[in-house]
Order: sequence, then C-alpha cells, then structure tokens
Amino acid sequence: MSDAVAFGVLGPLMLPDGAPPPGPAKHRALLAALLLSPGRMVPIERLLALVWDGEPPASAESVLRVYVSALRKVVDGIQTVPGGYLLAVEPERVDWHRFERLVERGRRAREAGSLAQAADQLRAALEMWRGPALADVDSGQLRRAHAVPLEELRLRALEERVELDLRLGRGGEVVGELRALVGAYPLRERAWAQLITALRLAGRRSEALEAYQEARRVLVDELGLEPGADLRQAHADVLAGREPFVPVPNETPPDIADFTGRAEELRWIGEAVPAAGGAPVHLVVHGAPGCGKTAVAVHAAASAGGAFTGGVLFATLRERAPGAVLEDLLRSLGCPEGAVPAAPTERIRLYRSMTASRRLLVVLDDASDESQVRPLLPTGAGSMTLVTSRSPLSGLEASRAMELGVLSPREALDLLAVVAGRQRVTAEPQAAARIALLCGHLPLALRVAGSRLARKPGWTLEHLAGRLSDSRRRLDELSAGDLAVRGSLALGYDGLAERERTLFRRLGALSAPDFAPWVFGDLEALAEAGLLRSRGLDESGQERYGWHDLTRLYAAELLAAEGREVLAGVAGEILDRARRARQLLLPAEPGSGRTVARTEERVPETTLLRESAGWLRSERRFLSACVADFHTAGLHEAAWRLAFYLAPFYELGAHHDDWHQTTATGLDAARAAGQRQGEALLLRGLADLHRIEGNPQAAAAALRAAQPLVEGLELARVTLRLGLVTGDERAYARCLAVFEQAGDQRGRTDTLRALGALKGDRGLLEESLAGYLALGDPRGEAEALLDLANLHLSARRLPAARECAERRLRINRRLGDRLPEAAGLLVLAGISRAEGRPDPRAAAAALEIFQTFGDRKGAGQALLAMAEAHLDLDEVDEAVEGLERAMGEFVLLSDQRGLTEAEGLAREARRRRGLYGS
Repeated sequence: MSDAVAFGVLGPLMLPDGAPPPGPAKHRALLAALLLSPGRMVPIERLLALVWDGEPPASAESVLRVYVSALRKVVDGIQTVPGGYLLAVEPERVDWHRFERLVERGRRAREAGSLAQAADQLRAALEMWRGPALADVDSGQLRRAHAVPLEELRLRALEERVELDLRLGRGGEVVGELRALVGAYPLRERAWAQLITALRLAGRRSEALEAYQEARRVLVDELGLEPGADLRQAHADVLAGREPFVPVPNETPPDIADFTGRAEELRWIGEAVPAAGGAPVHLVVHGAPGCGKTAVAVHAAASAGGAFTGGVLFATLRERAPGAVLEDLLRSLGCPEGAVPAAPTERIRLYRSMTASRRLLVVLDDASDESQVRPLLPTGAGSMTLVTSRSPLSGLEASRAMELGVLSPREALDLLAVVAGRQRVTAEPQAAARIALLCGHLPLALRVAGSRLARKPGWTLEHLAGRLSDSRRRLDELSAGDLAVRGSLALGYDGLAERERTLFRRLGALSAPDFAPWVFGDLEALAEAGLLRSRGLDESGQERYGWHDLTRLYAAELLAAEGREVLAGVAGEILDRARRARQLLLPAEPGSGRTVARTEERVPETTLLRESAGWLRSERRFLSACVADFHTAGLHEAAWRLAFYLAPFYELGAHHDDWHQTTATGLDAARAAGQRQGEALLLRGLADLHRIEGNPQAAAAALRAAQPLVEGLELARVTLRLGLVTGDERAYARCLAVFEQAGDQRGRTDTLRALGALKGDRGLLEESLAGYLALGDPRGEAEALLDLANLHLSARRLPAARECAERRLRINRRLGDRLPEAAGLLVLAGISRAEGRPDPRAAAAALEIFQTFGDRKGAGQALLAMAEAHLDLDEVDEAVEGLERAMGEFVLLSDQRGLTEAEGLAREARRRRGLYGS
C-alpha cells in the first residue's frame, strides 16, 4: 500500500485519486468524523452528536445507517463494528495525522540541534494545508473539537519554522510571510516579534522599529494592554543593535598578563577601529617568526573587543582550507552543525549573510596567503578583521599592513623582567642586557629565556648568558616546554617549496645581516614566508633582505656541513664583483696592467665610478661579513683577497672599524694560506689606516713588517708608503728610480705626488697631475689638485688655488665622493678667507658631511674653519659657539694639536668680546 496521503481534512475534504467529496452536508460531516479517527472505532453516540451538531432527531440512528450506506458508495473501507463505525485507513494516509507526525519530527530535530532539518520537516508539514481545516464541513462540534486545535497547531508550527529560518539567517526570506501572518492574526505577539527580528536581520532597522509601534498600537487599541516581554525584547534588541537568538560570541583567547611594549602598534590598531556604520576595515600585522604577532592581536582584541556589538571571533588558520575555517565561524555565529552547507561557495554566501548585520571583530591568526583570508572577511558595517601573518599579504584588497619588528632594548628588558622576575634583572643589569641582545630582542626568545630563569631560581643571569653565547647551542637553550624558537622557525621553513628550502639553507652559510638577490637568487618567497625581511632598495637600486640572528642560526643549523661547499660556490662571483669595484675606485692600480694614456674623461666611465662606490656602500656589511665567513670555512685565499679589495672603499668612506676587522681577519687568512704577498698587501693597507688615524708609529711598524715579505716593485710600493710616514726624501728617490726603470706609470705618479707634497714642488705636483690624467684615475687627479691648491694657497697664488680647489670639488661631486668633497670644501673655505671674503657656508657644508660619516676629527677641523670665518666677519657669538663644540671634539679625540689651535682662537674671540682671562 502506498504511503501517500489519500484523505484530507486540512482544507476542503479530500478523497483518493481526486474523487469529489460527498455532496450532502451531513455526509461530509460523517466522513470528516471518521477521518479524524482513522482506523479507530467511532461510537454511534459520538457520530450522532457530530453529524447533527449536538441536536440529533429521534430517528437519527436509522438515518445515520442510511448515510453510512450512501457514503460507502463513495469511500472504500467504512466498516460496521460493535458500538459504532470505523474507516479502515492507515493514519499516515490522512493529512492531519501526517501533519502532526511531521511537526513532531521537526521538533525532535530542533532539539537535536539539526535546525535545517527541523525547518524542512516543519515546512513539509505546513505544505499539507490546503486551506482552513474542515473548510466544507458544517459542524460546530467538529470545528471546536478538531479544526480549532489543528489551526492553533498550524500557527505554532508556522512560528516555529519561521524562528528556525531566522536562526539560519533567512530573515529576508520570511518578511512577507510574517506580514501576512500578523495581518491575519494581529494579536499574536510572537508573530510580531518575529517580524521585527526578520526586518532587523534583513538590515531594515527602521521598518523593524515601525513594526513594533504598529504592534503596540494594535494591542493597546484592541486589548488595552502593553506589549509582552518577548515583543519588548525584540524591540530592545533592535535599538541596542544586539543579535537575536544567539549569545554575542567572544572567542578572544586569554590576554597575556605580562604583555610588554608595542605601544605604537596597538595605537595603530586602535585608531583603525571603524565607527559604527562605517565601512569594514581589514588590518594585517606581519613579521618574522617569534616576533609576537599573535600576542599583539590578542591584546588588541581584548582592549577593543567591547566596541564590537556583534562579538569577537578568533580562528587559527595556518594551512587550513577556508571552507573548514568557515564551518567553525558559522557555528560561532549561531549556525548549528546540521545547517552548515557542504559546498564552500554556499558557506561563503551564508557567512556573508550572517555577518552583514553584525558589527564583528574577526581575528585570523597565522594566515598563509590572501586566498585563505578573503572568504573570511566579515561584511557588516563597522566590522574589523585583524590578520596575523608572516607575509604582508600585499594582494589583500582594501587592507592596511604593519610590520612587527623586534622589541626595543628597553622593552626587551621589561619583558625579561616580568617573566624572570624584576629583582633578578635589576640585580644583574649587564647580564640581562646581554641575554636580551643574544635573544635578538625577539619576544618569543625573551619569553623562553625568562621562563628558563623562572624555573631555575639557582641560575644567575650571567650563567644563562654564558650558555646562550655559544651560537651552536643557542637554539637548544631557547626552548622551554612547548615554547621553542626552533619550532616557530620550523613552521615557516616547512611551509616552503623545496627550491625555497634549499635557498634558505644556502643562506645559512652567510653571517651577514643583510644581502641582495645577486648572491643566491630571488629571495621574495622567503620574505613572504616571514623568514627574511625586505629592507627596501639600497643605494645601487637593489632590493635588500635581512633576517633575525636566530633565523640565521637556524638556517646555518639546517645547512650543517654543507657550508664550505656553498661558500666555495659563490666565492668566485663575490671576489670578481669586489675586484671590479676596486678597479673602478683605483684605475690603473699597481698590478692591474692599465697604463694606457687617456686624453679625456668619459661620462660612461664616470657613471661606472660613481655606481661602483654606491654598490660598495650598499654591500659593505655583506662583504665585510664574507671575509670572516670565508676564513671560518677554510677559504683562506678568498678571505685575504676580499679584505684587500675592500681597503680603498673603507678609506673612501672612513669605515675604520670594518677596515681594522677585515684586515685582521685577512692577515690571519693570508698567513694560514702561506701567502706572503697577500700578507704584505694587507700590511700595506693597515699602514694606510694607521697613518689616516694619526698613528705614524703603528703605520711604520706595519710597513717594516711587510718589507721582508716582498721584493722588486712591491717592495718599492711598501717603501713609498714608509716614506709617506717618515718623510724620508731619499726613500722617495729610490722608489722613483725603481718605478721608472720598470715602466710602472702608477708607481711613478704616486711617488711624484708624494715627493712634490713633501718638497712643496709645484712642478712635481703638476707632473703627477698629468700622470693621473694619463692613467684615467680621477680620484688620483683630485688628490693631486688638492695638494696643488694647498701649495698655491700657501704661496698666496689665490686664483690658481681656487681653480685647483674647484676642479677637485667638481670631480668629487661627479663621483659622489662625499668625504673627499668635505676636505676640498675646507681648503676652499681657507682660500675665501685669504681672498678677504670669509664665508662660513663652505665649512658648514663640510661639517655636515663629516658628521654624516661620523668623522669627528674632520668635524673638529670644520668647526675651526667656521669659527675663523665668523671671527673675520666679527660674528663673535657664533665663533665662540663653534669653538666650544670644536674643543669638545678634540678633547674626545685626545687631539692636543687641534685643542691648542681651538683654545687660541677662543682667546681671540673672548678678547673681542672684552672677556679677558675667562
């Protein structure tokens, strides 16, 4: 037998196969009475009361038998049983019974949390109705006993199904149905409350408020009563902007009690919170592993979460698919498990619908890329998304990003103090600062170090600092429980493709704090993974990338024994680039073979000279670190050669610390390689450094140590340097003879210049100037011009002095040589004074350059030159101020000669102000 509904009372009477119901009213009442008790006996007395509406005639029982007989011709299955009649039909085939069963199933599904299934069951139940129950049956008793309860059950089922639809985010779909319901039943407060909620969910707030006013007017006019609690609550929810049905979610993880620093970042997040009703805002906080991105996001959410009336959602993304994350977020928004769509696209649509009317803060932690984040952005006005990622997610539309770096030294010590104990940190401030430095001021590393101290009360901070000092064990030491720097770095590394993993490991061979892609190739993927940090374009137009020292240790750990092989593979290109840059700095350098005469300066060559210095400035830290890397890896030849190539650049930029360090390493490498000539070349450069720093004794000692290591032309070059230090004219003469005999044009030109400067011989200096022009060495030309300018100035040949000084400055500026430019400006300032046109501006420009490069001796000389010009102009106050600053510089430098000169000028300045003896 089919389970399809065959009989119906929910509307006009319905018979199987669409057969028309009986015509006579009493026949229809009899059929309705039997259908309302399918398969059960209905007593004759009950039938008589129902068919004749409580007033049966005396002959009613015999007439009833006639009605039954007539009805059997229309409907099969009417049986006579003792005491009454029954209609032999399965209850499920009668619509009212099927309706009640479906309502019951829907309620059970709702109680089980399957809201979508419950709504479907109730919807199917309501679809059984074809009109008012017993619509064509004329029996008051039947209507009162059955039609009225069925209608009430229908209305309750309708309200329950509507509420389920509202909970499922279908508010806009039920507004019309609810308007019809309150129109038919204006006193049903639940229906009014649901209409207000539906309008609220559909974003029609003003209509929701109007609906409440209309409901209240009807209730007051019709019943003289104010709205009940549910209706008032619906109205209050609209006014307060509260979400109906579900509690406001607050999934913010516990805030970190010892959160430290990050004031600027938190201010940036706080200022970005949109106004209620404003466009949604999407923020990305990105940075290297362990820099505290999650801590910042959680702290910001805890601070600002109260502004978001729709609640705070939190999801950890990592490698999870957006669809899986959406399932969690939808449940948090009140969507029960059974109502979450299976298809990702449907989940996105439902999420956008459910967030459209909420003001939410959504925190998405550890996002991998933009495609993972886009489906999770809330759409509600005034909402904000706070994303943390190792990548800046540059492709995320309409988002703003802030990079999270390491903590400041003060913040790092504060964090260590709150974790390890402030008394311990205060008791050992130097050890605490050392721990912070060895942790690279990285929050995760500091937290681990602090936790280890907190769990080891017998340890001193100095003890932990000593353990961290061993770079080979540092990552092992930075582990406490489930907190580990290595684990945080591994997450980023494991997410890389194999090519990028190999690239990251190869970078572990370097100790440099930053580098450009020319060394190993494109590095952007590592920056996107948060393992490297882009530092923008350098002076030569290359993108530079840096990394945290602990990241470098991790890469070196992964590389392990492959380091020497990797460095050997790139050493050739590094040396070649450095050698070519040196050749451009020093054209026709001894040993280069470039001695061809040239008659004009070519612009392309000048551009190359300038770019060479710019490239070296950009790569200074990288190349300096490579000297040590090569030596440590046993690549001694590469180490000493690179140190030698870099010396003239260090001289040009006054990078004396780098010069000292790389020379010391280079000397060790040359000796380890048994390279006597390399050792001599580096000793010669070391002598230049000592001479520039005003230590002629050390310079002479270095040169004398170099002399036994070389012979021939190289010995002459060392001897020339020694003559510069000792002022030995006979040494110059011997060197000149050697160079001329060998045809070494460069050596001859350098000797002529040194001899000319020593003797004050204009002819020798002009001959050296011609030699540098022939060699195509503009920097040598500039130095010869400076010597000539000083010579002309001392001889009061002022026009010639100015011409030489200005020619020199043009060369310096063309090449971008700032420190030599500053030296030329000081000579120009002296020429202006001699001409009777004192002008402090040239010396001021020189001072700015010296200060930029940290050249304190040059700065002191510039301050003296400025003071002299001010005194010549009778600007005594300015002169005194400059002299006080100059004396401060000379005291710090222990430069007695400079201090004496400054004090003499100061006495003259005081004399002019009439402040004798003070």
